[in-house]
Amino acid sequence: MAGGSGVVAVCGHESDGGSALRDLLAPGPGPTPGPTPGPVPGPGEFPLSLVTGGRELLQCIRDLLRRQGPDDRQEPLCVVPMTLGRDPELVADAARTLLALPVEERDRVVLAEPFGTAQHLVGWLRAAANRVPVEAGLLVTAPSGGPFEDAELFRIARLVRQYGRHRIVEVAFTDGDPDPAEGARRCRLLGAQRVALLPAAFVQPQPQPQRQPRPAQAEAILPVGPLLPAPALLRVVDARVTAARSRRRDRGESGIAAGLSAAHGHGLSHSHSHGDQGDHGHSHGDHSHGDHGHGDHGHGDHGHSHHSHDHSDVPPGRDQSPQFPGDSGKPCAALAAHARRSTP
Repeated sequence: MAGGSGVVAVCGHESDGGSALRDLLAPGPGPTPGPTPGPVPGPGEFPLSLVTGGRELLQCIRDLLRRQGPDDRQEPLCVVPMTLGRDPELVADAARTLLALPVEERDRVVLAEPFGTAQHLVGWLRAAANRVPVEAGLLVTAPSGGPFEDAELFRIARLVRQYGRHRIVEVAFTDGDPDPAEGARRCRLLGAQRVALLPAAFVQPQPQPQRQPRPAQAEAILPVGPLLPAPALLRVVDARVTAARSRRRDRGESGIAAGLSAAHGHGLSHSHSHGDQGDHGHSHGDHSHGDHGHGDHGHGDHGHSHHSHDHSDVPPGRDQSPQFPGDSGKPCAALAAHARRSTP
């Protein structure tokens, strides 16, 4: 792991609050799954703490900074949002939490880019699909997040099918609808004799008993393994940490400002102004405004240019103390705002 001053991985629904990553990085006897943050041993030096967002993230950062001491020669502590592209709110929430730090502590922390994007996830899923016989059906499986996060998984699965070899690709949610049992049933109805559970998250899906079991159905479920093995996962984290610390060293950027805009365009609260037509509210579930192309979405027959963003980093000396992300009623406020814009 780059440096030695500590890395904090902030976890959401894609890793079951970090439990799936604990199982992957420390198999067998090791840290007890739960909300209490703790270092997870890995190859060589790997000071990685797994936490959820909000107060737990804030407390972990303060504890690690306290252990570091005020040595200016140390690399900054790095926070890595462990999302695979389906949880942009995890990134924005982490940035808002870092703003709650006093300035002298915030200056010793950087926010890395998220572990992966939706484009990364499509590539990793296609690579995993190459380990599955072409005649088998693929069941792209992940924990349920929310309506927009779940809709994104359907889009990702469609791209896996479009640019892969498998003709039967369905979606299932380990704690939602359709569940893996229903997803496997749909694959069989489409003609698949065998079904591979393809994880689109850090959580490893487990075969579920069929509602109407038939002979040899258990053998028809093909295990694929984790989306990324532990060594590959650590290499990706290391790359994010190295890049974040380089941006601080070379350009003085903490990554917080970029993180605050990570969820821009996600959900119902996003709108563009269309001149004389007034506010035209619409969601952009298929793209973000930080790093995106326009190949995956269209806007019908109305043209508009996307506004540019000038996000300077958080000015030194400016201490903001927002509410913790988990304490606000933001989703309700977003729905209310959308309803107001949609009312004639």
